[in-house]
Amino acid sequence: MTRAVKIGNVIIGGGFPPALQSMTTTKTQDIEATVEQILELEKLGCEIIRVTANNKEAALAISEIKKRINIPLVADIHFDPEMAIIALNAGADKIRINPGNMALDALDRILELAKSKDAAIRIGINSGSLEKEFLDKYGVSSQAMLESMKKYVAYFEERGFEKIILSAKASDVRLTVEVNELLAQHFDYPLHLGVTEAGVYETAIIKSAMGIGSLLLRGIGDTLRVSITGDPRQELPVAKEILQVLGLRSGINVISCPTCGRCEMDLANLATRISKEVKGIDKDLTIAIMGCAVNGPGEAREADIGIAGGRGSGLLFKKGQIIEKVDEKDLYERLMTEIKGELDA
Repeated sequence: MTRAVKIGNVIIGGGFPPALQSMTTTKTQDIEATVEQILELEKLGCEIIRVTANNKEAALAISEIKKRINIPLVADIHFDPEMAIIALNAGADKIRINPGNMALDALDRILELAKSKDAAIRIGINSGSLEKEFLDKYGVSSQAMLESMKKYVAYFEERGFEKIILSAKASDVRLTVEVNELLAQHFDYPLHLGVTEAGVYETAIIKSAMGIGSLLLRGIGDTLRVSITGDPRQELPVAKEILQVLGLRSGINVISCPTCGRCEMDLANLATRISKEVKGIDKDLTIAIMGCAVNGPGEAREADIGIAGGRGSGLLFKKGQIIEKVDEKDLYERLMTEIKGELDA
């Protein structure tokens, strides 16, 4: 188990459920737009938000933004250590830095101030910004990323700073998995998971599900961000779904069989409609929508609510018992009645 690190009012690591993160796409100095986007992301389940602090105006804006949101805020810092100083003084709960983009002596002031503010630091090691000393020795590899992380963790610890989150990302899924497995073997600090530069929606959800999901299955990872090019509102539903299918978050699980020639009803339409209705509801419930007599009765019987379809009708199951036979035209309404009854119970 990793050690627990508190970020504002959220605890990462220590056996707590993985926390969901996202990042704004607004100019941070546009306070109104940034706050509006963060509040939207909060509604979708974001628990920690990151904003860019790439100039003085952006870093200073953090103070006002913090007053108007409800979740911890992380300042994203690259190259300029002064932006980290301003962001910490403005109240950032955590800063994300890639130490390879900064001179080591510039880190000392940052560590001292972060300690005095009780702020955390995420050490971000990316495959695309490794130092020459490790590239020359190992090339772009999980070993190079591990050695880079070792260097900076040791530097932080020597100065008495241990409120650390570790993050090692690559656009290559296999490399991301390999390096995080190494980090989990060498450190007990919480790990932030993600596949960086994962691309547009269709590609990004596959890369993220495979990379993040395979690590979580191994018990590796304490917080995560699904990175998708474009609207950040797309990220949270995917991240929640990854956690839900792994049993790490509550949610409604809709089981539906692959359609084949045995199916005697419009199963795809029914499953799609039900799935849309229950999407995002935070309650453990399994609904089985099955199209024929091969696996249908068994799967439906195992679910909290289920139907086993036949020609023009379906058997409605609840808690393993057949409730009634329902005409196909009435199945949607009948299923939704039972589902709503369970949700209201």
